[in-house]
Amino acid sequence: MSLNNLDTLYRQVIMDHYKNPRNRGIEETGDGVTVDMNNPTCGDRIRLQLKVEEGVVTDARFEGEGCSISMSSASMMTQAVKGKTIEDALKMSSLFSDMMLGKEIDTDLEMGDIEALQGVSKFPARIKCATLAWKAMEKGVKRQ
Repeated sequence: MSLNNLDTLYRQVIMDHYKNPRNRGIEETGDGVTVDMNNPTCGDRIRLQLKVEEGVVTDARFEGEGCSISMSSASMMTQAVKGKTIEDALKMSSLFSDMMLGKEIDTDLEMGDIEALQGVSKFPARIKCATLAWKAMEKGVKRQ
């Protein structure tokens, strides 16, 4: 696949998660931990709700407002960490941060749609948009 076709595919994946977010909507049960974070430089904000049982993320949900990068990243992240141990979720977050810094990542963890965001590394002003949900997840699992 040519580089241009790959960029187009990645844009389509990002827009699909933006227009059809997965795991959007916070449950009012009060179970788990809720983390609120924002990016004051661009106005993105997220509320992330995590449920962790016996060291495994059993549910991840979000609500918020922001650009297509931040909201699609939140959608992708919630999908990716469900069913993962806290250790694997934190490892994924570290790998994602490396990817945002333009580093090559090599992992045995399935990153799924997250790889579509690798082009963000070319736009330093957008990296905080992409990492907002991940930073919220790190904060949340560390509270467990």
